[in-house]
Amino acid sequence: MWIPTEHEKYGVVLASFRGSVQHGLPLEIGDTVQILEKCEGWYRGFILKNPNAKGIFPSSYIHLKNAHIKNKGQFETVIPTEDSVITEMTSTLRDWGTMWKQLYVKNEGDLFHRLWHVMNEILDLRRQVLVGHLTHDRMKDVKQHITARLDWGNEQLGLDLVPRKDFSMVDPDDISVTELYRLMEHRHRKKDTPVPASTHHLFVQMKSLMSSNLGEELEVFFSIYDSRENRPLSERFFVRLNKQGVPKSPEKTERQCTLFVDLGSSDLRKDVYIVVHIIRIGRMGAGEKKNVCSVQYRRPFGCAVVSIADLLTADSKDDHLLKVYTCNTESEWYQIHENIIRKVNSRYNLSGSNTGLAVSLQLLHGDIEQIRREYMVLFTRGVSITKKLGFSDVIMPGEMRNDLYITLEKGEFEKGGKSVARNVEVTVYVLDIDGQILKGSVSAGSGEPGGDEYHSFVLYHNNSPRWAEQIKLPIPVDMFRGSHVRFEFRHCSTKEKGEKKLFGFSFVPLMQEDGRTLPDGTHELIIHKCEENANLHDSARYLKLPFSKGSVPGNNQAAKGTKESFCVTSFLCSTKLTQNGDMLDLLKWRAHPERINDSLTKLKDIDGSEIVKFLQDTLDTLFGILDENSQRYGLKVFDCLVHIINLLQDSKFQHFKPVMDTYIESHFAGALSYRDLIKVLKWYVDRIVDAEHQEHIQQVLKATEYIFKYIIQSRRLFSLATGGQNEEEFRCCIHELFMSLRFFLSQESKGASPVTQTQAVFLRTFPAVYSELLKIFTVREVANFVRETLGSLAVLAHADCPLEAVKLQCIAKTVESQLYTNPESRGILLPVVLHHLQVHMQEQRDLVMCARILSSMFTLIKKENTEFAVSEEVAVVVESLLGVLLRTILEITNRPQPAGTALRLQFQDVTGEFVACLLALLRQMTDKHYQQLLESFSNKDDLRDFLLQIFTVFRILIRPEMFPKDWTVMRLVTNNVIITTVLYLSDALRKNFLNEKFDYKVWDSYFYLSVIFINQPCLQLEMFSPSKRKKILEKYGDMRVMMGCEIFSMWQNLGEHKLNFIPAMIGPFLEVTLVPQPDLRNVMIPIFHDMMDWEQRRSGNFKQVEAKLIDKLDSLMSDGKGDETYRELFNSIIPLFGPYPSLLKKIERETWRESGVSLIATVTRLMERLLDYRDCMKVGEVDGKKIGCTVSLLNFYKTELNKEEMYIRYIHKLYELHLKAQNYTEASYTLLLYDELLEWSERPLREFLNYPMQTEWQRKEYLHLTIIQNFDRGKCWENGIILCRELADQYEAYYDYRNLSKMRMMEASLYDKIMDQQRLEPEFFRVGFYGKKFPFFLRNKEFVCRGHDYERLEAFQQRMLNEFPHAIAMQHVNQPDETIFQAEAQYLQIYAVTPIPESQDVLQRDGVPNNIKSFYKVNHIWRFRYDRPFHKGTKDKENEFKSLWVERTTLTLVQSLPGISRWFEVEKRELIEMSPLENAIEVMENKNAQLRTLISQCQTRQMHNINPLTMCLNGVIDAAVNGGLARYQEAFFVKDYIVNHPEDGEKIGRLRELMFEQAHILEYGLAVHEKFVPQDMRPLHKKLVDQFHLMKSSLGIQEFPAYVRASPVHFTNGSPRACRNSVPNAISPDGARVVARRSPLSYPAANRYSSSSLSSQASNEVSNITGQSESSDEVFNMQPSPSTSSLSSNHSASPNVTSSAPSSARGSPLLSDKNKHSRENSCLSPRDRPCSAIFPNPQDPTQRTLPHQIGDTSLPRSDPSLSTPEKVSNATPSSWSLDSAKEANTQLSDTVGKLVSPPVPPRPPYPGSPARNLRSLSPVPTPRSPQKSSAPPFTPSPTECQSAGLVSNSPALSGSYSSGISSLSRCSVSEASAAEAPPGEPALTTSTSSGSDELIRRENKTPPPYSVYERNNPRRPVPLPHSLSVPPGVDPPALPPKPHQQRAGKLDADPRRAEPFPRPRPLPRKVSQL
Repeated sequence: MWIPTEHEKYGVVLASFRGSVQHGLPLEIGDTVQILEKCEGWYRGFILKNPNAKGIFPSSYIHLKNAHIKNKGQFETVIPTEDSVITEMTSTLRDWGTMWKQLYVKNEGDLFHRLWHVMNEILDLRRQVLVGHLTHDRMKDVKQHITARLDWGNEQLGLDLVPRKDFSMVDPDDISVTELYRLMEHRHRKKDTPVPASTHHLFVQMKSLMSSNLGEELEVFFSIYDSRENRPLSERFFVRLNKQGVPKSPEKTERQCTLFVDLGSSDLRKDVYIVVHIIRIGRMGAGEKKNVCSVQYRRPFGCAVVSIADLLTADSKDDHLLKVYTCNTESEWYQIHENIIRKVNSRYNLSGSNTGLAVSLQLLHGDIEQIRREYMVLFTRGVSITKKLGFSDVIMPGEMRNDLYITLEKGEFEKGGKSVARNVEVTVYVLDIDGQILKGSVSAGSGEPGGDEYHSFVLYHNNSPRWAEQIKLPIPVDMFRGSHVRFEFRHCSTKEKGEKKLFGFSFVPLMQEDGRTLPDGTHELIIHKCEENANLHDSARYLKLPFSKGSVPGNNQAAKGTKESFCVTSFLCSTKLTQNGDMLDLLKWRAHPERINDSLTKLKDIDGSEIVKFLQDTLDTLFGILDENSQRYGLKVFDCLVHIINLLQDSKFQHFKPVMDTYIESHFAGALSYRDLIKVLKWYVDRIVDAEHQEHIQQVLKATEYIFKYIIQSRRLFSLATGGQNEEEFRCCIHELFMSLRFFLSQESKGASPVTQTQAVFLRTFPAVYSELLKIFTVREVANFVRETLGSLAVLAHADCPLEAVKLQCIAKTVESQLYTNPESRGILLPVVLHHLQVHMQEQRDLVMCARILSSMFTLIKKENTEFAVSEEVAVVVESLLGVLLRTILEITNRPQPAGTALRLQFQDVTGEFVACLLALLRQMTDKHYQQLLESFSNKDDLRDFLLQIFTVFRILIRPEMFPKDWTVMRLVTNNVIITTVLYLSDALRKNFLNEKFDYKVWDSYFYLSVIFINQPCLQLEMFSPSKRKKILEKYGDMRVMMGCEIFSMWQNLGEHKLNFIPAMIGPFLEVTLVPQPDLRNVMIPIFHDMMDWEQRRSGNFKQVEAKLIDKLDSLMSDGKGDETYRELFNSIIPLFGPYPSLLKKIERETWRESGVSLIATVTRLMERLLDYRDCMKVGEVDGKKIGCTVSLLNFYKTELNKEEMYIRYIHKLYELHLKAQNYTEASYTLLLYDELLEWSERPLREFLNYPMQTEWQRKEYLHLTIIQNFDRGKCWENGIILCRELADQYEAYYDYRNLSKMRMMEASLYDKIMDQQRLEPEFFRVGFYGKKFPFFLRNKEFVCRGHDYERLEAFQQRMLNEFPHAIAMQHVNQPDETIFQAEAQYLQIYAVTPIPESQDVLQRDGVPNNIKSFYKVNHIWRFRYDRPFHKGTKDKENEFKSLWVERTTLTLVQSLPGISRWFEVEKRELIEMSPLENAIEVMENKNAQLRTLISQCQTRQMHNINPLTMCLNGVIDAAVNGGLARYQEAFFVKDYIVNHPEDGEKIGRLRELMFEQAHILEYGLAVHEKFVPQDMRPLHKKLVDQFHLMKSSLGIQEFPAYVRASPVHFTNGSPRACRNSVPNAISPDGARVVARRSPLSYPAANRYSSSSLSSQASNEVSNITGQSESSDEVFNMQPSPSTSSLSSNHSASPNVTSSAPSSARGSPLLSDKNKHSRENSCLSPRDRPCSAIFPNPQDPTQRTLPHQIGDTSLPRSDPSLSTPEKVSNATPSSWSLDSAKEANTQLSDTVGKLVSPPVPPRPPYPGSPARNLRSLSPVPTPRSPQKSSAPPFTPSPTECQSAGLVSNSPALSGSYSSGISSLSRCSVSEASAAEAPPGEPALTTSTSSGSDELIRRENKTPPPYSVYERNNPRRPVPLPHSLSVPPGVDPPALPPKPHQQRAGKLDADPRRAEPFPRPRPLPRKVSQL
């Protein structure tokens, strides 16, 4: 039976449990569980991180822990009773664990490893805390360490800042908001700026001396030296080295390591050095023989220096190798370090190139205690302390020091009867009063223990030696009196005995008779002669002698006159001894009472360090004098006391304040002093106002705190002694004193007068007096003193008065004082404090201080327990400060932030502090306070202003920048306060501002606040970790839902006023519904329905709702850039508007449900696109996806939503994407969309995007220039030329010849580039995206994509698979079935396709260079082709061509390529099958075209190498001989085939013609080949000629028929060009047709191979049907594979049969041209295209009939199934003269066409846009398709050619061939369609009209197209009457028609007919604003 647990509530999982039993709860090791029930060894409960999943688990798996329970019962929460730091560590490490693994996944290795180390460190520390064996101090250190590590990790991982107090986390509910803010700020600042340490220490470790000439022991002395003042700053550190140069005692680290302590910040300068002196111990001369002398001398060796500043930049603990220098002359040794520092190179040199001193140096920062803690190892191992000379910057009381430093400076000695100078050694001893040597009292330096004596180093033969050796004499204080130092001088002989002979001594006593010690400074000592050591044994004998030359009496000339002398410098550093006689006089005042006055006066001149040494004695002296003679010395004693008190204010002595405090508490005994002190103080205060000099009075007032301490303590002592006598008198004195103070404070004076400064001095010290007064007076009394004193201050002072700031500081200290914490006194002081605060805040002065005061006040209020007192206090504060506080926050947040960093930080602090104060105040307010507040407003306007103000402030508080981003705790507290306050204030809103009193502004402010409150990032709980979410929900609940309910309830109250908020609130409320919180959405959806309902009632539609929704959705999209959460937010709106039940159900019940549902459908479709866009715009997505998605969205805005501004914005987004991807051509087309929305007008346009304010003309000009530049970069120069022309016309119209000239030059440069630069023809690929996993804009659609330069099929496939890494590549080209469409996957189907060019006239024209043709082959392509070969019926193994069919798929796109994207969707697929015969014809035509091109190139010398021609000839002839053409003959020329296929008669004839034609071309080709073939290839040529004759005989050709011969006869000019007029009679009309159709050079020269999907064998086989082949069975049954076709031997790849047709096969028009669109419709989707103006009911071309047949029907004719206008090409104003154009246009006949356009000159002054397609103004001959011709195959007749010669192959007609007519349906290479027009049939031309088009465009207001060429083009081509056709005699130009002349054409001409779909909604013409 399950029993609820009592004590077993909380535990940790010890081992993982799978939970495989029924109701089992899976557990992982380390999980924490809360236990609810138990039953026989099982527990039931849940894991704390997932409280919703409850289950059972074995009790043995759980380790129970102590915990206490909150809210016992169903909703109880468990809090572990362990140390809060442990709890925090545990939860933090859990959170880090998951994030740490993520770091590994994200490949952030560095942070991963650092975090790993920190986590291990924290676990170690956690163990130490849990074990509980740490001392209190150590525990504190460990906790500090832990919290520092936790904060570091949280910061690195972007987690929240944790507020802590004494290392424990703080519950924000337990402290005031102001205190919380301060804690957060403190932790934040700590993180930002570590406080620089003021004390520094230098760690030195001696490693070794490296030198080649060692062999003697060494002594090394380190010291710190100030080169600016030329003096050492520290003692010396002394290390002994052995003969190897390493420390003598390596086991004793303190002998080789030291810490130079107490360096001030001022000592870390460049000119402070570490100086090292090295002394050797051995023979006198370094090179002397060993046996010369056995005595050891100390001799100079070398010196090294290093600057302390170098250590500041070095790594933490660097080893340094210091260079060692020696003196050039020994006598300079004393200043060698200075010479090195000053770089006086002449006086020193390196002691050897390989001599170096290895030392370790490290600077440590912080006080010595901190260093002991942080570098414990140093102190445990042992380190000697090397002190500073003198006291440190801060003297600590209790510091014991008594060191006398003696420096041996120099000596002057006589020769002593010797011929050479002496070698002098000085020995130093310290002797006590009895003449005994003090043991261990001479120290050469720290690091070695002190010795009994010290030997100086010896300078060789020097009678004036200078040593500069410093020694320390650490003599105990009690031994000082009577002790003296003796210096003995010996001559060191270098003879064999090596004896040291005494020749004199000096001495100096340490203390003078009057008790003063030896004064600091240099002492010149007398050298007393002495040759026997015995003479020195009795010190009493020589101590009577004079010791220094300064102390010798004037009559002792003998002693003074001697030249010999010895100088030492002494320096005393003692906390007990003084060298100051005045100090001694004062302390011994009783001995000399007459000197008291003098001594008191001199006290002010004594050094402060002397006074603090004897602080207690000095104070006793002063009060002793005061007690004995107060009348006489009262004032002087008071002044001395003031001097000492103020001395302790100095930072150097501030640590002695506690010494004085202790003295007052424990040692002070002046029970009567208070009277004198009060009297003198009052005397001074009364004189303030009249005194001229205030400096002394200010000093007195500065000491007020301690004077009061003495007064109060003295009075207490008196009361104790007398039982409280004279109490009234004392109170009276104090009252009088305060009256004097109040009078002086009430004095008003202007500016910074002396009195004002004195007032400021008093106010600074006044708050310190409160605590003293409280020792005697009651709280109320003291509070009244303070209130009256502060109240006496003049309030309205000048803004610039320095007193103002001091007043506030005084109030701040008052509020922070002990006095204010008492509720009783607080009641008295609060009005004064609030009064001053109010004044300052209203005037916006001293805000930093105001904030500090307020913070302290609110911190106190929170701590207070008594409800009533707090309530009263809060009421007072609310009444006086709430309004001012709100205004202040508004003011400071609207102010511009100051520039300096320090100022800005201060500014942020102030804002934060005021906000914290406001929150603290609001949190303290109860119902009663709100009621009082609202009642206090006298009228509605005041209440309205207050509400607006507080709502605005709340909006400011919600701003993300209000607090640093990791202050989540602070933000949650803020939000909690805001929502509580809003709930109180919404009642006031309902009561006061509804119905007839309705106020829109207040309600709007309220709703706006609510919306931004809900949308704050810190409330989006879905974003947080489960543990953080759980904590927030437990503490505050989901505040978004609370606010949502409040919005709903307020909305319901609005009634008819709701209309005021439609559509304004649609966007904000939509934002709220996007929050992924189901409860919130349920609350908000009815509001939406309500809005729609009210909008419907008001205006009968939803236009406003729809517009607002769409705008808002798009802006949310833009705002959410890079933010993953927006993906979820956007997902959530689809259920909101789609299948989400509530809204749709509500709508369906309404009368307006249709429009409602359609609105939802539109929004849903937009959402789908926006979702795709959101996904694609993520960082790291490929450009292709982004571009495709943007195009989809852009089209949606244009066609479906008609949102012009959005449309233009997305145009520019797309443009930027193209530029980034370097798709310059596409970028141009994109920008052109915007360009086309503008006109050449002077209307002003507003600033928009990056465009400045300018006229429409200027913007259009700028766009034109940008587009031209991009066309140039994309090598699309032809398009650029058209725009250049358009711009040039504008410049010409405005007579802007400067720019006109530039434009013409630019145009010329583009022509040059066309001719000179190489252009690559891109490949085109068809891509199918199948499956539901693709984005909406790609799903189950097929596209054709323009590849990058050099990109072949394999590379493209790889690129697509990289863009869609989850996609599966389909390995076949068949259309997929429905299962693939509906699959939850991504399938890609990719194969290459061949473009079908539109501009046939250029491609078929002779003599046009390839550079020009290449553009037209791959630009403005609408249709693409893909061929798949297959066998139908039984396959003839002997001749497979009989059954070889081809399935041809033609794809038509929605836009031509290139366009605004690299890919466009396929709009239409057409599939036809080509019979074997048609296939054969096409193969022959292609091969003939290829041959013609190569021959032409060879003749015109375009070919540098003849090999391609050789290979082609060889391929054709060799294959033909081996049966290529013969196979065709066998297949199609046999009787059986002709009988069985009577309908193919014409085609068979065509094939026969092509065979003869090929033979003829080959013959001509061989002739050309013979002319150019190099010598080494002659044999091959001969072989080809022989084989060609064989081929001719196999074809049965003996002589070519006349019609075949007629054409090539005229290759006389070196080009196989058709004869123009020479032999008109030689050809029959039919013959003319053949010649015209097949002029040998009317084929494009492309000879380029693409990636073929067939294998090389197939490409070989099919490339040349006439080639040798294996069995082609496997060839045509193969699936296409993405391999590049290899061209075997001489054969070229097949252009027509392979699955990815190569480029050589590009260019032939298919079955029929479709009717062109008018310019407006080209950008529309198919369903939107309007019907054609000419063909209202368009028919399929195959069903159309010719309106009237002209001429003799027996003549060969164009395809009769095409209507006349369809055959007509769009004319362009071409290169004929203006007159002829006018003439031509005036004679237009009405009988031919219905629409006659007005005449257009070739270059109008204000042209429209370029024309639509590249056709010519020639008469239009119509080629006919062999399969549809009614004429039978024919034989040539020379008589039939009379009339046809006029037109046959005449390219002279107005400059270009026409190619707008449907040509051979299966031709894969561009064919010429210049067949003759029979004499009876008028040639048809058209004229263009820009005017009529402009008219139509304006009427329709249709959106402009996506094309350069689709501007101002004619509505329909209109035929010219026969009389106006241009005579054929004129020569054709060599170039294609100029782009300018082709204005009527277009870049992406639409060859399709217009389809009967409704027009889209027109765009309103508001472009002028953009």
